[in-house]
Amino acid sequence: MLLLTIESSCDETSAAVVRDGRQILSNIVASQVDVHARYGGVVPELASRKHVEAITVVIDEALEQAGVSLDDIEGVAVTRGPGLVGALLVGLSAAKAIAFARDLPLVGVHHIEGHILAALMEGDIAFPYLALAVSGGHTHLYHVEGIGRYRILGRTLDDAAGEAFDKVAKLLGLGYPGGVHIDRLAAKGDPEAISFPRPLLHKKNLNFSFSGIKTAVLNYVKSQPGPIEGAHLENVAASFQAAAAEVLCQKTLRAARETGLQRVVVAGGVACNSGLRRQMQLLAQKEGLEVHFPSPALCGDNAAMLAVAGDHYLSSGFRAPLDLNAVASWPLDRVGN
Repeated sequence: MLLLTIESSCDETSAAVVRDGRQILSNIVASQVDVHARYGGVVPELASRKHVEAITVVIDEALEQAGVSLDDIEGVAVTRGPGLVGALLVGLSAAKAIAFARDLPLVGVHHIEGHILAALMEGDIAFPYLALAVSGGHTHLYHVEGIGRYRILGRTLDDAAGEAFDKVAKLLGLGYPGGVHIDRLAAKGDPEAISFPRPLLHKKNLNFSFSGIKTAVLNYVKSQPGPIEGAHLENVAASFQAAAAEVLCQKTLRAARETGLQRVVVAGGVACNSGLRRQMQLLAQKEGLEVHFPSPALCGDNAAMLAVAGDHYLSSGFRAPLDLNAVASWPLDRVGN
């Protein structure tokens, strides 16, 4: 099936054309980073307006790059949630309009479902597997039994990992999004220079907490007699990143041991972080686990990642109604497709 997929859950407007849920013919992403950088985070109203401006341009570009027209498209998959409702409605409205006008089957896909299945677009991974979804708004561990069959094992109790990176970056006077800046500085710093806490690391549950690390960095910054600059800044970034990555890795290892799963997928925007990738790969090698990361282009929010689930559901005969609505909160174990 040749799918048009559309993503607009937060601050990226994206459209892609994908064949059979695996072959990416185009994957266009229009970022709003410059718009939100001055505010240190995403402003929902501005995000919605920018999606309205970009959506038709992005769809046209995706079709053109793929060398196809709407006449060739056989189905439409769109992010239904979770995310910013105003932003979601832009992509969803465009998808429903195309589906109605062209009499095409439509399916709404869970945003995190797209992330944790994205690695399948770059190679075969046998089910079941353990998925760590780490992004700006989500930090969850899932037992992935198959497409559409997910069980939540653990989740953040407060801030998501991506939120913690953005907030720490803001505390340190760095730009938005914070993860990129912290990762760049951490590569030059000493990860053992400062001892930041590892919340819930030794608890037997599989939940996460990142507000404590963020607060520890805040208290450290306040305790310093002057501005944090140069090598000192690099050490703070490296120490924070090492603490966050250790929590993510150790909780994932505990989940693998408890479930007996030998395959791990790490997905979402934070999966681009070099420190997390390095720690996870070393841990996997030591423990005999098979770990997979999507390529960076498929880690951030993008439309192509929706095609794995979208193609599966549409090929199985599922059709979403044209009154399908966006949902801000949507537990992945209740996707309902």
